[in-house]
Amino acid sequence: MKRPGSPLSRAAGEGREGVLRGRGDFDLTGRVCIVTGGGRGIGRAIAEGLARHGGTLVLAGRTEATLTDAASAIGERAGIQVADVAREADVLALRDAVVARFGRIDVLVNNAGINPIFRGIERTSLEEWQSIIDINLTGTFLCCKHLGEAMVGQGKGSIINISSVAGHVGLLRSVPYCASKGGVEMLTRALALDWAKRGVRVNTLAPGWVDTDLTHGLLEHDVHGRRLLDHTPMGRFATAGDMVGAAVFLASDASAYMTGQSLLIDGGWTAD
Repeated sequence: MKRPGSPLSRAAGEGREGVLRGRGDFDLTGRVCIVTGGGRGIGRAIAEGLARHGGTLVLAGRTEATLTDAASAIGERAGIQVADVAREADVLALRDAVVARFGRIDVLVNNAGINPIFRGIERTSLEEWQSIIDINLTGTFLCCKHLGEAMVGQGKGSIINISSVAGHVGLLRSVPYCASKGGVEMLTRALALDWAKRGVRVNTLAPGWVDTDLTHGLLEHDVHGRRLLDHTPMGRFATAGDMVGAAVFLASDASAYMTGQSLLIDGGWTAD
């Protein structure tokens, strides 16, 4: 793992004792946090937010230059690991590198995801379907399986699977994406049951339409962008930073009695 952060130290005063000592429920000091797809967009914003609350970050993704830029912005407590979450060997290498360096994994944010097409299913190829399922759903499965295994072994951890409103309601011309995110939602609920008594919490954070470099073209489209904006009660698209507060909450002891749930950060999209 390149550019590793400072050595892991045990978080002082966990639980009620920590609150009484002034640590605060949202403090992530001493927590080792992995963010997949952490080089840009939502992943980078979440990584920066976790770092601001004291976390030690490992950013994982497929593009080294993007990861390096994000880690540099965070500072000395951020390291990187090039990994494709759809490749089991890469996920195992990520787990082994983090455990070897820090001895534990406390927070896993499964953010890596794609949605490269916007067309009807009759014009969607099997290859396009498979690539979306491989990264969005199978990648989440592999990271939960192998990185979560380290959490189970230590008896504590928080997994945050980044889902979408598309995991709760259908979206036009987005069948593969909706299927993948619906799968993430159900994977989360089932895994939360499996690991509830083993100290590992599993929840999802489900964004609405977020203006990032990957979605900007669609959101700025005269027809499609206006339709999406008109359906958003708050009257604006989200920024990546709008996802940070919920992520810190799910990562921290502030959500210690919460598992198997989905936080919809969607500007009211699903309330309509």
